[in-house]
Amino acid sequence: MDWEKLVQIIVNGTTLGSVYALVALGFSMVYGILKLLNFAHGDVLMVGAFIGWGVLGRLGGSLDPTVPVVLLIALMMVASMIGGGFLGVAIERFAYRPLRNAPRIAPLISALGVSFFLQNTVLLLWGADFRSYDTFDLVDPFTGLHVGVLNVWIIRLVVIASAFTMMLGLYALVKKTKLGKAMQATAFDREAAAMMGIDVDKVIVKTFFIGSALAGAAGVLVGLVFGQINHFMGFNYGLKGFTAAVVGGIGSIPGAMFGGLFIGLAEAFAAGYISNTFKDVIVFSILIAVMILRPSGLFGKAAVSKV
Repeated sequence: MDWEKLVQIIVNGTTLGSVYALVALGFSMVYGILKLLNFAHGDVLMVGAFIGWGVLGRLGGSLDPTVPVVLLIALMMVASMIGGGFLGVAIERFAYRPLRNAPRIAPLISALGVSFFLQNTVLLLWGADFRSYDTFDLVDPFTGLHVGVLNVWIIRLVVIASAFTMMLGLYALVKKTKLGKAMQATAFDREAAAMMGIDVDKVIVKTFFIGSALAGAAGVLVGLVFGQINHFMGFNYGLKGFTAAVVGGIGSIPGAMFGGLFIGLAEAFAAGYISNTFKDVIVFSILIAVMILRPSGLFGKAAVSKV
């Protein structure tokens, strides 16, 4: 067995899965609160990637950054998270809140409309050309972890570490803080939570901000590790993030984390050992199988029907 290839595939799958997990967390948080599939979520990732690219350009670019590389990446992440968070809040306020009591199909159509709006806005502002982070110029491609057959580029380590830190931070926030308890109460029964004095609208706004901030950060991580971004990238990452959320159990934070890593590893193994052409077929075949065998997802709980 080619152990070096196997280890590299696991590293690639973990890197990609970390990004999918961040996107899946946003889907799960919004669905848990509103039972809404926010199909504009992937495009928030795309906007976050362009915000990070803009910060990179403002601070000298990859060839001649005006600040240390670590600080530069941190500033890109913070800017994309803030921008993505406020974009998510705006989407909730103007596209979803007026339709909160409308038939379920209405906010779904609105989400698709927002997705097209964001894609075409970025297309009009920056054009259809691919934009490059030039990460190889920013960070030496030979810098990283090299132990035996394990060879990991430093940027992949940054992506994996950043993603896991944010995922664990979100889990702690939901489980240990007052806001997290309010989120859980609102997700369980919105009307009862409001009757108990919880400001449901504020909880929903904060949920959108946090989920969208994670998507914005994921956009920068994608740009750093894959080098190029474009106005249409949100569709692919949004679709894979949604798949990860459904496979893990949409509405479940541990499920979203596991689902993202599972889908990322499945895609990497399919590309490495079967064919890069059929990797999407294999990933969506897994989705279909999970939906048939366990409709609530691997970590989800079946809904109880009350008579």
